[in-house]
Amino acid sequence: MTSRSSQGTADTTEDVKADSRFARHAFGAQFAEVQVDLGTGQVRVQRMLGVFAAGRIIDPDLARSQLIGGMTMGLGMALMEETVVDAEYGDFLNHDLAQYHVPVCADVHDIEVAWIDEEDPYLNPMGSKGIGEIGIVGTAAAIGNAVYHATGQRIRDLPITPAKLL
Repeated sequence: MTSRSSQGTADTTEDVKADSRFARHAFGAQFAEVQVDLGTGQVRVQRMLGVFAAGRIIDPDLARSQLIGGMTMGLGMALMEETVVDAEYGDFLNHDLAQYHVPVCADVHDIEVAWIDEEDPYLNPMGSKGIGEIGIVGTAAAIGNAVYHATGQRIRDLPITPAKLL
């Protein structure tokens, strides 16, 4: 018995070049309000707000959950997630969630997301853009700026820990 297969190719180089003057990515702005205990250096996030432009939002409930989840991950990047490597052997020293801390609901009191309705007829037939990581990328910077505003200290090495603030 022989199998039949077919192969197709497409060169979209010229199409991509023709549309290169158009932005294809989602973008947004994020804001954070923090409370810093100047005695202990503990940072608590009181509020976060993210506003995004991601083309046509097809499922608002799913998009909201995706953006809130991304912002929560960004909070972890800003304040607690750190990979510790053994300098001598190059192995990871934090092997599980008991040693590698991630944020939970109690780590942020109020988180809100919104988006701007945006039509983009040049992107794709649906006019949608990806929102898989856009919630993450600005959160750490927003928290870092809020910590700077609260303490006057600019921490440029994540995570922002009490030891770095004291």
